[in-house]
Amino acid sequence: MKDLQLPSLPTGLMPLLLCFGLAACGREVMRPMQDLNSSLLQSASSRREPAFGRRWLASLSNYQGREKIELLDLRSRRPVPLPGLNRPDSHPISVSVSANGERLALVRQRGDQTELLLYQRSLGTVQRLELSAKGIPRKVSLDGFGRLLAVQVSRDGRWDVDLIRLSS
Repeated sequence: MKDLQLPSLPTGLMPLLLCFGLAACGREVMRPMQDLNSSLLQSASSRREPAFGRRWLASLSNYQGREKIELLDLRSRRPVPLPGLNRPDSHPISVSVSANGERLALVRQRGDQTELLLYQRSLGTVQRLELSAKGIPRKVSLDGFGRLLAVQVSRDGRWDVDLIRLSS
């Protein structure tokens, strides 16, 4: 087999061509999803903390001054009911969703307690999760299978990340 011979280029030109090539590719990939974005704008006055599952978008959505966790089915562009999850006496801080949309991990403030929770959508159940070492959970990230959870935790003035293996 013959070795591939590239034409010789002046020194420094190859990295420049590579950058232009990558920039051109990047422009093709990044396009706003106008139809989906406009439906998101209409359904809540504001959103934050977005998290993707395969066909799901979980976010903290503000409705008339009250934040709640919302799960949106991206195919139908409709919110999915989450019975038992959004309580009037709590304030959500962070949310993450598994790829299949079955599990949501969340951190919420309720009174003077910060809670780390796992919600199972098909059952409509909320399970409180305990940290192995005392700390205050702040942010969550579920893996795609919904079996491993990373939690950002404040302990004694510093940030840690705890990994929690969840039962199937």
